[in-house]
Amino acid sequence: MNAHIQSDGEDNVIYTVHYRYSGSEESGGIIYSDTNIGTQSYTYVAGEPFVPYEDTEAFEAVVIGWLEGSLDVPAMQASIAANIESQIAPVNEDLYFTWQNPVPPAE
Repeated sequence: MNAHIQSDGEDNVIYTVHYRYSGSEESGGIIYSDTNIGTQSYTYVAGEPFVPYEDTEAFEAVVIGWLEGSLDVPAMQASIAANIESQIAPVNEDLYFTWQNPVPPAE
């Protein structure tokens, strides 16, 4: 997280949250996964309710609530699920010319 040391009379005012949203699925003894990584900006306005930063799981839950309230979580879940499905049942492949001597994908 990024925070202003002080803003509008409050300390440690968070303005950017960096997040990682992941999913995984086991198929045929292999675990497939995908991750959505991003940032979300927030603006504190003086006089609005303020939750002071604490290095605790309770404050982490507050931040997760902020993210869930401002991100399209169902769309992220659908994207991750689709990417995992395309790993399990690929519909595309990489093709190379023989002189390129590609390194085969790990299986």
